[in-house]
Amino acid sequence: MNMTTKPAHQKELFGHPTGLYILFFTELWERFSYYGMRAILTLYMLAKVSDENPGLGWDEGKALAIYGWYTMLVYVASIPGGIIADKILGQRKSVMVGGWLLVAGHGVLSIEQDWAFYTGLLLIVLGVGMLKPNISTMVGGLYKEGDPRRDKGFSIFYIGINVGAAVAGILVGWVAAEYGWHYGFGLAAVGMVVGQLVYVYGTRFLTHVGNKPSKEIASDNDVSLNQIFSQMFSTKNTLLLIVVLALVSVFVPLNFMETEVPAYIVFFLFLTLVVGFMMTVYQDLESKIQKDRYIVLLLSFLIVIVFWGAFEQAGGLLNIYAQQKTDRVVGGWEVPAAFLQSMNPIYIILFGLPVAIFWQWIKNKGKEASSIFKMAVGVIIMGLGFVFMVFATQQYASEGESAIYWLLFAYLLHTIGELSASPVALSFITKLAPVKYGALMMGVYFAATGLGNKVAGIIGESSQAEPIRIELSASADEVKPLLLENQTDSIFAKNKAFTIETQAYLKNDEFVFENNKISSIFKFNENKYQDEFVSRLKDYNASSNESLKVFLNFDYKDDKYNGQLVVDQFQTDLEFRTFAGITIFCVIFGVLVILLIKPLKRLTHGAEDKEIEGLEQEGFEIADDEIK
Repeated sequence: MNMTTKPAHQKELFGHPTGLYILFFTELWERFSYYGMRAILTLYMLAKVSDENPGLGWDEGKALAIYGWYTMLVYVASIPGGIIADKILGQRKSVMVGGWLLVAGHGVLSIEQDWAFYTGLLLIVLGVGMLKPNISTMVGGLYKEGDPRRDKGFSIFYIGINVGAAVAGILVGWVAAEYGWHYGFGLAAVGMVVGQLVYVYGTRFLTHVGNKPSKEIASDNDVSLNQIFSQMFSTKNTLLLIVVLALVSVFVPLNFMETEVPAYIVFFLFLTLVVGFMMTVYQDLESKIQKDRYIVLLLSFLIVIVFWGAFEQAGGLLNIYAQQKTDRVVGGWEVPAAFLQSMNPIYIILFGLPVAIFWQWIKNKGKEASSIFKMAVGVIIMGLGFVFMVFATQQYASEGESAIYWLLFAYLLHTIGELSASPVALSFITKLAPVKYGALMMGVYFAATGLGNKVAGIIGESSQAEPIRIELSASADEVKPLLLENQTDSIFAKNKAFTIETQAYLKNDEFVFENNKISSIFKFNENKYQDEFVSRLKDYNASSNESLKVFLNFDYKDDKYNGQLVVDQFQTDLEFRTFAGITIFCVIFGVLVILLIKPLKRLTHGAEDKEIEGLEQEGFEIADDEIK
């Protein structure tokens, strides 16, 4: 009788290595924490300091800008995270370090202090950078080369991602709405702690994967970053281009930007290095086939940027729209805006398989189903999702609120577009990349995805009107008659935020409020704000017969009431133009790519027929941006 007991790392459960389920639950809880925090992040930045559920009290433009920087850095941090794992720690220890950084980051965010906000975000960026690019690699390492169970293993792993993301927006969103933002952040932290405990417990099942790299074995095909940069700065034309772009990177922010100047200088310098890197790689390619494929590769990166630049409005602009302008009352209960952030992973679970079957059916019929075609179609479908947001802005303009189903339809098309474009993008890029630059192109892919997220932040920020800043100059007794009767006592007794809604128009080139008492309760912080208010009324020829709805939003901070004056139609039109512009651009861009399909396919020289281990069928379960 054989009494030999298998080592832990060789044990199996339900036909797969036990380590798979350790990574499954680790990633499920990590995604729960990440997407839970993401669902409420923008809303927390917007919530007034003196609200019943107090936040940071920022204006929409600033919140969307920070959201764009944060989501960009999450992706970019994956580049050094992958390098550290490959060269120093190994994947297993890198995931451990990343997990503890995430525990610390989410925990710090739950602290009600200003310093905790930026500190928490920084720790989360570092944690995701260490964990995300490495945990998927460990899943692949559980299986020997050629193991037929490998693709099913990845499918199981990605189910964990979707379940964690779907539950996160609902649970964290509900806790944040009922008990406070920091309790929501705290719940995300609890989720990350659970995931980390699962990982710590399960390391005995993972001892054979992701180990610290042994002495590096270089081959003739290996190209290091040092070699790239050495060549970059020693080639005359490339060096000249880098110098010019670097000067522009400093000049433009210093002379044409009013905020975030240092951040944009660093950002543009980073892009300068990326351009120099891509140019150096092209110059190093020897054959026409490699150079042709490289051109298609660059277009693929552009498609990635365009796709995520539009898609990532979900956690920013669309999240704000759900909070501020959407009727979310269902069956007498107001659905928290953060709940809608769960629609994307829910739709992926529901439609992932049907979309994959559809594309396989198209391929079997002998019709066009190449990767670049799918990516282009995905961009078009995702862009068409914003048509529903155009309808939403029109309904809001006429009725004062928009129906929740517009957002549900928009997220549905965004998800269908994502399922068409995203699963094939990484596989396609890997097939096109020159062999010796394959690993480095993965880094560029993460950089392109990060740039797309930053573009999303810029688009969202541009959709918001510059704030017209005002200050309350009247006493509580003077303001109370302008408020609803059931508000007056609690607002001023507790120094709470409040809003006054009125109509405004121009008379002899001066603004007039429908209730003339309103003009006496506040003052503009600067003359330029008054001029801007008058200018916006002039844009619509506002008169006593055709007045415009205006909101005076006040927040109590720094021992006084400060606020903003919002011309509602002006802001609505900005959002309308943003949603319509995204739709038109994405459709035109996608159609142009489709029109170029034949020459682009010729330039790939059959690259799509290559089989890349582990990438072909990770497909439809992928709901996670960092992996896609």
